[in-house]
Amino acid sequence: MSGFNTRAIHVGSEPDPSTGAVNPPVYLTSTYAQDGVGVPRFSDYGRVDNPTRAALEHCLADLENAQFGVAFASGLAGEDALLRTLAPGDHVILGNDAYGGTYRLLTRIFGDWGVNVTCVELSDVDRVRDAFRPNTRMLWVETPSNPLLNVASIRVLSDAAHDNGALLVVDNTFATPYLQRPLDLGADVVVHSTTKYIGGHSDVIGGFVATNDDELASTLKFHQYAIGAVPGPLDCYLLVRGVKTLGVRMDRHCSNARAVAAFLQTHEAVERVIYPGLSTHPGHDVAKEQMSDFGGMVSFTMKGGTGAARKVCESTRVFTLAESLGGVESLIELPAVMTHASTAGSLLELPESLVRLSVGIEDVEDLLEDLAGALN
Repeated sequence: MSGFNTRAIHVGSEPDPSTGAVNPPVYLTSTYAQDGVGVPRFSDYGRVDNPTRAALEHCLADLENAQFGVAFASGLAGEDALLRTLAPGDHVILGNDAYGGTYRLLTRIFGDWGVNVTCVELSDVDRVRDAFRPNTRMLWVETPSNPLLNVASIRVLSDAAHDNGALLVVDNTFATPYLQRPLDLGADVVVHSTTKYIGGHSDVIGGFVATNDDELASTLKFHQYAIGAVPGPLDCYLLVRGVKTLGVRMDRHCSNARAVAAFLQTHEAVERVIYPGLSTHPGHDVAKEQMSDFGGMVSFTMKGGTGAARKVCESTRVFTLAESLGGVESLIELPAVMTHASTAGSLLELPESLVRLSVGIEDVEDLLEDLAGALN
């Protein structure tokens, strides 16, 4: 099987050998019978492994062209497991437009533990290279970033990281493996909040880490077991179900987002539209090179500032005012006081005139009509 959609549907979801069920069963079990002392048939305990979780890990690793994949209870739980491979005194380079939760985890949890963080503009390769220190262990990249949708060259940053003996970690949540495969472009590790486009229906929380490094994979698997931030079997089932339609959903997310971005560009109340698919976007050419399409996220700023941005967020009817993203329904939010509130007063602080849209798969005419009403 080589096609993405075929693999998304079939890898890890072979019919059950005993019943013929075409969907992986939800294995609601905490333990397993053993054929002898220390000889389990599948695993010895539900935290160690679960067949539904194994189906999810097999499928997502395959879609990322990774040999290994480890699922977690949330995106941040996956990031935490990865960052625990660091030690006090180690250094991480982070984009200066990263997700607020990642920044909070690095600075307030691992920072107190002794990990040092430098935030830089990732599109400025000279600044990135200047930020490396002898103790730099990771270069952490979001592309496109959340919520400014900046685009960074994975190949270029991979060279910079490897020249300095560091790992390149790419958060692929926004692009998904349907649009972008960072490991093929030189990344060492891919992280996901599977809560978003992988699940796709705003009904599950999850995370995932993929790599081709067997030693790192073993460490992550140990952290999954020893720390215990594992997804439940029903969560894994929902993610397996969601990923089967990832390709067709992303096609619609992308086409709707293109139409929304084009509409916003023409509206007199909008100051700036941020979408990698626009030729005016500074990262457009890089996005075109490393992505197969430009995603379903659109951000924009209002000429009227904070008050105007809040009014738009509170005036839509089809777009729901809510945090998160990547579901079939369209969402709208004010990142500076919602998802990215933890960056207030930092280098990553966002303007309150910035509105972020997660463009869903509704009829695009309804989305445009809704935004037109809220903007007027």
